[in-house]
Amino acid sequence: MPPNLVDTLIYYVTTNITPQQTLREISVTSQVLLNKSPCKFLVFGLGRDSPMWSSLNFGGRTLFFEEDKSWIEQVKQRFPYLESYHVEYHSKVHQANDLMNIGQEEEDCKEVVDPRSSKCQLALKGMPREIYETEWDLIMVDAPTGYHGDAPGRMTAIYTAGLMARNREVGETHVFVHDVDRTVEDRFSMAFLCEGYMRTQEGRIRHFTIPSHRSSLASTPFCP
Repeated sequence: MPPNLVDTLIYYVTTNITPQQTLREISVTSQVLLNKSPCKFLVFGLGRDSPMWSSLNFGGRTLFFEEDKSWIEQVKQRFPYLESYHVEYHSKVHQANDLMNIGQEEEDCKEVVDPRSSKCQLALKGMPREIYETEWDLIMVDAPTGYHGDAPGRMTAIYTAGLMARNREVGETHVFVHDVDRTVEDRFSMAFLCEGYMRTQEGRIRHFTIPSHRSSLASTPFCP
């Protein structure tokens, strides 16, 4: 058995830490990974369940984005094989209503382009170049922090995940949003990942399947 998998098994067998998601919520994503792995999996959030996601996608590429630099260093000490990057967010939860209005009213926010070229205020532009140039098979939005007004919130992460999915050349992208019991995650996932693309909801997680819009830009609306 590969050393990374051994390390992950030992960690979960010997820890009392509860993952951020329930077993039934984890099963939504794991079932997709069962069919898609090895694949390219982008995760917003570096947490206690990150070694699990990396192991479930064994042989593929699983990349994590995290807002807290000190937490990245802590996790790297325990799991040096996890690929993680720091990302800065410039939004706040208390701005969510204004950002929702911008996203729904401005035509720039309905244009399917590379997020780096987007004129929409919701598009994240500060990620490494290779992130934008990779066609991700799965994207999970389980960060950044969103439980108080001055936290970054997941508004831009959700919008950017949907834009990246639409902008892929061919095929479809599975997008998962956790904590949809909260207002921001609920409203922004339905608005920008689209209720018409939702496959299922289990507990606090929603699963969307978003097809490429590039092959039929003229005839494909932002939401079905």
